[in-house]
Parts: sequence; structure tokens; C-alpha cells
Amino acid sequence: MTLRPAPQELAARARADLRMGVPVVLGAGESAALVAAAETLTPERLAALRALGAPVLAITPRRAETLKARAYSDHVARLILPEDADAGWIATIADPADDLMAPMKGPFATERGGDETIARAAIRLAKAAHLLPASLVVAVDDGPAMAAAHGLTWLDLTEAHTLWDASPLAEVSAARVPMEVSRAGRLHVYRPVDGGEEHYAVEIGRPDRAKPVLARLHSACFTGDVLGSLKCDCGPQLHAALDAMAAEGAGVLLYLNQEGRGIGLANKMRAYALQDQGFDTVEANHRLGFEDDERDFRTGAEILHALGFKSVRLMTNNPKKVEMMRRAGLEVAERVPLKVGESEHNRAYLATKAEKSGHIL
Repeated sequence: MTLRPAPQELAARARADLRMGVPVVLGAGESAALVAAAETLTPERLAALRALGAPVLAITPRRAETLKARAYSDHVARLILPEDADAGWIATIADPADDLMAPMKGPFATERGGDETIARAAIRLAKAAHLLPASLVVAVDDGPAMAAAHGLTWLDLTEAHTLWDASPLAEVSAARVPMEVSRAGRLHVYRPVDGGEEHYAVEIGRPDRAKPVLARLHSACFTGDVLGSLKCDCGPQLHAALDAMAAEGAGVLLYLNQEGRGIGLANKMRAYALQDQGFDTVEANHRLGFEDDERDFRTGAEILHALGFKSVRLMTNNPKKVEMMRRAGLEVAERVPLKVGESEHNRAYLATKAEKSGHIL
């Protein structure tokens, strides 16, 4: 029926459930499992999950490396839950905040071989929900029946071949917004069809669609853009990009809601706390279980295409943005450096971006 949610819509529902602490049921072929996010797991739900079978804790190989646990896979590590492990123990495995206070958490027994499809999907859903990338997985015999009996979301991974694709965007509104840098400003709001976070396009002046437009793909940074944090160069980059567009008389700034390189503000603050313990920005992400950068800039390319642009002069110090724009079918006529905002507070952070993430500074 047309009333039935599509796989991407069910995935959005599953992400919301995991954030609230509600388990979901995932299926892959003849296999099915109950999945609960480690971060939001309660003792009561852990007891209910244990009553159904032997749980495993799915974590990323990045987190497993920190814990000295064998992953046996490039995609996921499946830790066998000790019989006496409670919700607090699971939380300490998922969250590295106190790793230095209690470094000896193992030894761990991990599963080897077998189908890891559901465990991998559980990690991806937790990441997409901006939770810590760790999920409890309990195999069940009949996934649809389990979901129906308990009112849980059922997501069949074998039917969802486009599940992990970026959700298409639709412009939902636009209006003139006079700004300090330009009285001829216009804000466009784009919303993913799966109900995900909205993204914004700010037009300065009246950019000529027939020429390469001066453009900036700016990932949201609450701490830098709003609070004026000195730990990063995001705020100065945002304002310098707008100033450059104002000086040129035209440009497009895309404000993408991909906070913390795509891990969300809560996890970004966890990374900041780890940086206070002496880890650099990349090491902090890895200890949390994330990659260096979890963003997807195809969203920016889709918005630029929708606005009628085929070519850009991209304001960035990150060559990966240029590569991703080109792979998405957008011509990058020029990379325009954006070197502003260095201070004593972020000098080490910028050096790490250059050394480990390839930024040209």
C-alpha cells in the first residue's frame, strides 16, 4: 500500500526509536535481531533483552582498537556480553570518557565469522542517530512477529537496498533576508524527504548561473559559529566567506547541518572532553568509535544543482571537499583558500587537520 512507510522512512523511525531508548528489529535474509543503542539502554530493557537470548555488543573497529579487543572484521567488532555485565558496564565500553581512569576493561571475547550484516547496520543506525556507535544485538527467530508483538519498528535490510543512500532533498521555503554583508540576501531551506535535518543555502546578490559561482560548503558549528569558540576556525571561516562573497557581489554559502564533522554536537563535546585529556581531534574521534570525518558533502552538491549551478569556485582548505564535489557531478573550477582564525587556542588543532586530514594550511 502507498500508506506503508518506505525503507528510508522506516530507518528514520528507527533512528528516533534508538535515541529514545526503544529497541528496533532488523532483518537480513533469514536472520533477525533486536537492536538497542548502548547509550540509551536502561537496566530494565537490558533484562528484557537478556531474557530473549545471548546479546552481543556491536562496536566499531576504531573503538575495538582502543579497547584492545579483536574485531575479526574491517567493519564491526562483536563483543560477547559477560553474564554479569550490566547497563553501566555497557556504557563504559561505549563511552571512552573514563578510559584513562579504568584502562583495564578486558579481556574481551569477540565473535568471529558468521553474518555481520545486522551488527553493521546497528552501528550505522546509531551513528545516523548521533549516538555513540555501539549497539546491543540479540538474535530472534521471527523478526516481524517480534516487532508486531511489542509494537517495535521492523526494518528489513534485504529490501532496503537504498537504505544508506543520502536522502533526496526538497526545497520547502525561501525568502529575502537582508544581511550585514548584503542587502540582497536570500535564504533557501532544504529538507530531506526522510525527515532528517534541514540544510540551508544563502544566496548573496544574484549569482550568474552560467559562470562558476563563489561557494562555501560550511558545516554547522554551534560552538564556533554561535559561541565564538577559539578551539576551531569555523566562525572566522564562516564570516570570511560571507565577506568575500559580499566583496565580489555574489556567492552561495551552504550551511549544512553536519555538526562535529558529522557526529553531532553531543559526540563533538565528548571529543572535546577527550582533547582535554591530551588526545588530538582525530584520536578523540577514533576513541569514540568514529572515523576522522563522517560527513557526506553530496548533500551540498545536490543543493547547488537544485539552485541551477553547474560550476563553483569552492572556498575550502580541504581537498576532499573538492574531490567529493567532482564525484557528485559538479565542476570545481577553482579551489579558493580560506586561511583565517588561527590562534594560540587552536594552533594544535589546525596542525592536526593539516597532518592527519590533509587540509592545506
